[in-house]
Amino acid sequence: MTVPFRQPLPLLDNDILRTFVAIAETGNFSTAAEVVFRTPSAVSMQIKKLEEQLRTTLFLRDARSVTLTAHGEMLLTYARRMIALSNEAVSRFIMPELSGVVRLGAPEDIGERGLLPGILKSFAEVFPGIMVDVTIDSSSSLYKRMDEKRLDLALVNCASHPLRNTGEVLMRERLVWAGAKCGTAHLRDPLPISIWEDGCIWRSDAITALDKRNRSYRVAYLSGHTMAQHAAIAADLAIAPLPRSYVQNDMVILGEKEGLPELGCFDIRLLVCDKPSRPIETVAESIRNAFAELTKAL
Repeated sequence: MTVPFRQPLPLLDNDILRTFVAIAETGNFSTAAEVVFRTPSAVSMQIKKLEEQLRTTLFLRDARSVTLTAHGEMLLTYARRMIALSNEAVSRFIMPELSGVVRLGAPEDIGERGLLPGILKSFAEVFPGIMVDVTIDSSSSLYKRMDEKRLDLALVNCASHPLRNTGEVLMRERLVWAGAKCGTAHLRDPLPISIWEDGCIWRSDAITALDKRNRSYRVAYLSGHTMAQHAAIAADLAIAPLPRSYVQNDMVILGEKEGLPELGCFDIRLLVCDKPSRPIETVAESIRNAFAELTKAL
């Protein structure tokens, strides 16, 4: 029996797969080109080569964006797996000491905004040998966990002049009153506010400022989740003290013109355990760099 001759299957280039993933995640060739440090024309040539190799169309293009075809979605799963495996293999040889588990804590607002997941996603791509276990809790509880050595690192919110002056200041943000766009909650008396329980520094600043102004208020919405705070504001049930960067398009900043007192600032700080290992130091440095970039963008 004669076995028909078949040419070997083409090998996929990880560099091209990285470009493909970048386009899939950004939905734009030009933006993806910036991510992979290539020109848009070079990115287009890479995708053309990939589609010729696989004999299929991977993207549907229009004037503003691109979307994956069914075959593109299938390839995306393989591409992510192949890139992750490549990173893991390479790291075992050139960074063998950077492996292990790092325990990181963060408050809910940092985790919810996508800030922390974005940092960890980028970190995992560069240091696949380090696994980061994340605990989401209140800042006061995270301090306690650090004292009890149950965490290696923690991001915490604290007053800009805290009673407990520990940790490294990564970012300072101003608190503002946020209300619904075209809303009327701030006109009601007593003023309906959305805050969390004792121990929340945003609550403390807001209530202190209102008491100094002798402005009557009631807690109309009690929640420690920023998504719930957003819902209360969007429904015009209450106004809430939020960091300036949290104010979204469906919100407005309220101030002296609306009869509301100015609020102060708060710090986002990084707590690091005593005698951190190389993996812990690596995670900490990645967090510092991410917050430095965020500060520049604000």
